[in-house]
Amino acid sequence: MTTDESDGGAREAAPLSLQSGPHEGDFAFRWAYGNPEAPFTIVEFGDFECPYCGAAKPVLAELVNGSEGQVRLVWRHFPLFEPHPYALTAALAAEAAGHQGAFWPMAGLLFKNQDSLDDASIVRYGEQLGLDTAALVGDPAQRFADAVRTDYQDGIDAGVHGTPTLFLNGQPYTDGVTVTDLRDTIGLSRKRARFGR
Repeated sequence: MTTDESDGGAREAAPLSLQSGPHEGDFAFRWAYGNPEAPFTIVEFGDFECPYCGAAKPVLAELVNGSEGQVRLVWRHFPLFEPHPYALTAALAAEAAGHQGAFWPMAGLLFKNQDSLDDASIVRYGEQLGLDTAALVGDPAQRFADAVRTDYQDGIDAGVHGTPTLFLNGQPYTDGVTVTDLRDTIGLSRKRARFGR
């Protein structure tokens, strides 16, 4: 996990207030991956430039894909501006792509290309996805700043100080970010997970 150097020290993560189910317009569930009725929700506060988030991405995808609809993932932005100069640019681009129906595909490209998150690179990723690239960077993307700011503040309020920070059904998750550890914590049987792939 990478931490925000300016935080001055770790704080205990507080339970994250989540509604019991997804609702139209519910901010916390804007970018959810997996079964909307899944009994287990993992909320990830992450940063697209963070290498630890990049490493967690395939783990969380495998967990959701192999859970037979028991787990879903919700993304919340927590760009660490100082150590990651392109984190905010990437977060805004992901928001802009999401509003064109391509949040997760853009997120995948951002994670795959963490060393190339400048405007020109993001425009190329948008072209690959067939998006309106003018909306992904610069002033047009700034209209999504409030969404990123709200995610970030929600993370601060929940005690987040580094990325990735995970909450499982609203409670801080502090064990290893491996498929085995997550499945064991959730109580998914290995047999179910294996057949769900």
